[in-house]
Amino acid sequence: MKRNNKRPISLGNGISLIDGYDLDVESRTGIYVLEEEELTIIETGPSPSVPYIKEGIEGLGHDLTGVKYIILTHIHLDHGGGAGRLLQLCPNATVIVHPKGKRHLIDPKKLAAGARAIYGESFSDLFDPIIPVPEDRIIIKTEGDSLTIGPARKLEFWDTPGHSRHHLGIYDPVSNGMFIGDTAGIRYEQLVPHGIDYFLPSTSPNHFDPVAMRASIERMRKKDLDYIYFGHFGATELVNQTFNQVLFWLDIFVEEGERAVAEEKGYDAIAKGLLEKVQADLQDKGIPDDHKVYTIINLDLQVSALGIIDYLQKQLREK
Repeated sequence: MKRNNKRPISLGNGISLIDGYDLDVESRTGIYVLEEEELTIIETGPSPSVPYIKEGIEGLGHDLTGVKYIILTHIHLDHGGGAGRLLQLCPNATVIVHPKGKRHLIDPKKLAAGARAIYGESFSDLFDPIIPVPEDRIIIKTEGDSLTIGPARKLEFWDTPGHSRHHLGIYDPVSNGMFIGDTAGIRYEQLVPHGIDYFLPSTSPNHFDPVAMRASIERMRKKDLDYIYFGHFGATELVNQTFNQVLFWLDIFVEEGERAVAEEKGYDAIAKGLLEKVQADLQDKGIPDDHKVYTIINLDLQVSALGIIDYLQKQLREK
């Protein structure tokens, strides 16, 4: 673990953001702390993020023994892979997850195998150890459920598929904000110092569904939110801009995939085509080709391309 020189970032409304240094990259994956009577963490990141969570919680003046709830938007390893490890340090906490994600927390072998196929030799450094979560320390929440964590804070749980079928959106009435996980895209914090707010969809395998993603986003739009809290990374008040950008690029992602499939090309052709389009767009905004953000964007597009081709192949099989 590198020394984290960044204290948790206060986002207002009793919400703080801890940088989990996912992929050993700053401002990649965020862990949120809601400082209420029932101290609550939303997302864990992968297991290597857990020491940063401990440091961040202590920096806020709390102890991990005081954590009551650990909420996962979904169980992909970059969001919930550290749940088992964190739970070992939080003896009074329970994990909240979508019903379709529960079995993967109890037995994470299949989930780990899928990620290992994507990340190859880097897998262990990025994600290990992946520790099963005891069934008796799991609470299921789904559409219509709620959770009171303070006198004036009752979180609402939404079923928000599109990125995955086991995905929760968590609505916070105090901030009028939504913790969106990956359903409504990725925010690239690295571009904010350049005055650019940039959002792309996350279409990773194996449950990506553009129709469901669009429906989830449009449903969030109707809530007239004041804030979006991203898994990757941080918060924005630019709610409609986020939704518009993600939906704009979602169409491009699918079109690029359809072109590659029609030409009998693989996911790498999709990723390459998308990277060229994103680079051209960012060049027009003044971002040079050697900016560090492209390392992250390229990885995101590689994974997203796998999800796109998986979705399109399923569509062909169903015809």
